[in-house]
Amino acid sequence: MKIGITCYPSYGGSGIVGAELGLELARRGHSVHFISYAPPMRLGDGNAWRAGVQFHAVDMLSYPLFEYPPYTDALASKLFEVAQEESLDLLHVHYAIPHAVSAYLAREMLRDVRYLPIITTLHGTDITLVGRDRSFLPITRFAVERSDAVTAISNYLRDETCEMFNTDCPIEVIYNFIDAEYYRRAPREEVRRRLAPDGEKIILHISTFRPVKRITDCIEILARILGSGGARARLVMCGDGPEREGAEELAARLGVSAHVEFAGKKPQSEIRDYLSVADLLLLPSLTESFGLVALEAMACEVPVVATRVGGIPEVVEEGETGYLFAVGDIEGMAEAAGSILTDDGLRKRMGERGREVAVSRFATEKIIPQYEALYRKVLFKQSALQKG
Repeated sequence: MKIGITCYPSYGGSGIVGAELGLELARRGHSVHFISYAPPMRLGDGNAWRAGVQFHAVDMLSYPLFEYPPYTDALASKLFEVAQEESLDLLHVHYAIPHAVSAYLAREMLRDVRYLPIITTLHGTDITLVGRDRSFLPITRFAVERSDAVTAISNYLRDETCEMFNTDCPIEVIYNFIDAEYYRRAPREEVRRRLAPDGEKIILHISTFRPVKRITDCIEILARILGSGGARARLVMCGDGPEREGAEELAARLGVSAHVEFAGKKPQSEIRDYLSVADLLLLPSLTESFGLVALEAMACEVPVVATRVGGIPEVVEEGETGYLFAVGDIEGMAEAAGSILTDDGLRKRMGERGREVAVSRFATEKIIPQYEALYRKVLFKQSALQKG
C-alpha cells in the first residue's frame, strides 16, 4: 500500500506514534509518505531514513495580511499534491485538528479524479482540550464524522470522544505500541554513574513540562522521600516547557535542588539510556489519554508510580507493574515510591512484570497488523462502493 501520514513533528505522543507507525509499515514493505512542516523527530534517530519512506515538506506562505500562517490550507494543498503525484491509496492523519480537516479538503479537491480514504487517529488533547473548546467543537466533530475510519489510542479516549461530541461514529481502539527490541533494559553503568555519582536510586520523569503534567508534584514527592530518611534518591527531569522555571524554584525552596537534575530535551536514544538505569518512573499527570512514557518504562523494566487518570489504568497494572493514585495525592505517591526504592525484590518483580505486559500486549508485532487490517477494510469497502 501507498500510505500518506501526517503528524506533528514534535516530542508529543502523537508525533512519536505517527513516526514509529510509518517506519514499521515501511519495514513491512509499504510505501510511506510523511507530509508535514518538518520531519517527525523519530525519523532522525540512527538509520531511520530507509527504503520505503519519503518526507514531503509543507510550504508555508509568508504574507503580511496573515497574522498567523494558514497551515491548514497549505497542508491540504500538499496532501492533494502528494496524493496525486505518488498515487496514494489512503491518508492516515494523527490529530483531528487541523490534520483531519486538511485531509478532508484534499479529498474533496481530488474527488473528480478518484476518492481518497482518510483514517484519523485521535491522541487526546485534540479531543479533550482543543476539541472541547466551543469554537472548535463543530469542526472537530465534522472532521471525525467525515473520516472513513477513526481510531483512538485507549478505551478512555474513545468513550470520551463519543460523549463529548454526542456522536455514534464508530471508533476502533488501537493502542499505542513500542518496539520491544529497542526498548529493553541494557547495561549503561556510565550513565548511572553520571546521574547518580553517589549510588543514589534514580527517579525519572519525562514530559513536555506543560501544566497538565504537574511536574512540581515530582519535586514535592522527592522532598518527602528524602525527608522520610528512607531511600537516597535523585530525580532526573527529562524535557522542557513552561513549567520548568516553577519546578526549579520549588526545588530550591524545598532544599532539594542538589538532588534534582533538569536534563532538558533528549534524543530518543538517550531517553532509552535513562530508562535503562532508572529505578522508578513518576507520572503525576492531570490527564493522559494513554501514557506512552509509562509503556516505554515498563518495557525497560522500570516500575511506574502514576495518577489513576485517562488511559493509564489500561497500561499500568495496579500493584503489579506500579501503583496508581488520585491526582494530587503527593503523600500516597511518595510512600509508594519510597517502598519501591527501598525494596529491591519488589522493584525487580514489578520491572519484570512490566516488561512482560509491554511485550505481550503492546509490542509492534501485536499492534501494527491491526492498522494494516483497518487499511485493508477501508480500501475494500471503498472498492465495493465504486463497483456497486
